[in-house]
Amino acid sequence: MARFFASCPIGMVDLVEQELKDMGLKTGDKTIGGVLFESNWEGCYKANLHSRYASRILKPLLDFNAYNGDDIYNHVRKHDFTKYISPDQTLTIDAVVKDCSIPDQRFLAMKTKDAIVDQFRDKFGKRPDVAKDNPSMRIHIKGYKNKYHMALDTSGNSLFMRGYRTMTGEAPLKENLAAGLLGLTEWDRKSPLLDVFCGSGTILIEAAMMAANMAPGIHREHFGFMNLADYNEDTWLKVINEAEAQEKESIDFKLYGYDHDKKVLQFAKDNARNAGVSKFIEFKPTSIAIATPPVAGEEKAEVKGTIICNPPYGARIGDEDNLKDVYRDLGFTLKNRFQGWDAWILSGSKDLLGEMKLKSTRKHYLMNGNIECRFLKYEMYQGSKRTPKVAAATEQ
Repeated sequence: MARFFASCPIGMVDLVEQELKDMGLKTGDKTIGGVLFESNWEGCYKANLHSRYASRILKPLLDFNAYNGDDIYNHVRKHDFTKYISPDQTLTIDAVVKDCSIPDQRFLAMKTKDAIVDQFRDKFGKRPDVAKDNPSMRIHIKGYKNKYHMALDTSGNSLFMRGYRTMTGEAPLKENLAAGLLGLTEWDRKSPLLDVFCGSGTILIEAAMMAANMAPGIHREHFGFMNLADYNEDTWLKVINEAEAQEKESIDFKLYGYDHDKKVLQFAKDNARNAGVSKFIEFKPTSIAIATPPVAGEEKAEVKGTIICNPPYGARIGDEDNLKDVYRDLGFTLKNRFQGWDAWILSGSKDLLGEMKLKSTRKHYLMNGNIECRFLKYEMYQGSKRTPKVAAATEQ
């Protein structure tokens, strides 16, 4: 059995660990950045196809201490990289270094590349070229306090790149982070869901794929492991066929998306169609100030369920002042029109969340890119309606 590492965004490691177990894979140690697991290559293929939360599936290769370029070169030469690709293929090195005697990640990448291509030159008389785009082999090497870890990337493009999203609005969530939000809410995958700031639809599309038991990587045309010398296409087709057989043709509830921007809503509709889940989602142009619960059935009964959304929170100076009214409207709308709902809000601004004048009951911390965000639950109890003049406790 080989060892693999499922890397993930900070705050989502427990979700990754549980989904690997649900796939029947044996998990091991975990860090804030991912989970080790043991498997044959079929399990690696399965993790790449089915992981909703992971960023990459890596195969650890080397761990060593190094203090200069010669150390890096000599340690890397100890591992046989010629067994992964041919000299006619391509490679790239992703290097990160922190608090090491080698301060420059470009130097680290260069010494690593030199050690690898010299193996090919010695064995075959020629070497792979370096390619930044779509390399045949991607190697990750990270150094921290002179301790280095090297891994082979089996994913290729990051796993958040599902393949269905062709157009987005401003600051879209990565697909695996959107799936992570759903996982953290412990949504049951069989009750209505509403995103009142749906943008290009990522949260709802991920939710629909979950509800339909659709593998998140089913629309991708390529994974990194397909370039490797020991890639087994029959095993991959087996994994794909099993995944397709588990998909549901229908679900007995609806997902709903609101946004004030009709152009972005069209992006959401196109993306949902690309993902094969458009029949599960209803999109509606409306602003948060006038949003009301969706209705369903011939009797047009008001739906109750869960709200999950990622309202804008501004990354530039002055943006927060312009968004205060948005959060005030959000707080008032939730309190007065969505009684009986649970609302989960992701935001990178504590101050803007305070403008909602609501008290959260659960809290998670996540990274959206390089922004630390709060993901907060608000329970809209029946009978909790208030007027704008009455302020509840403010989230801090």
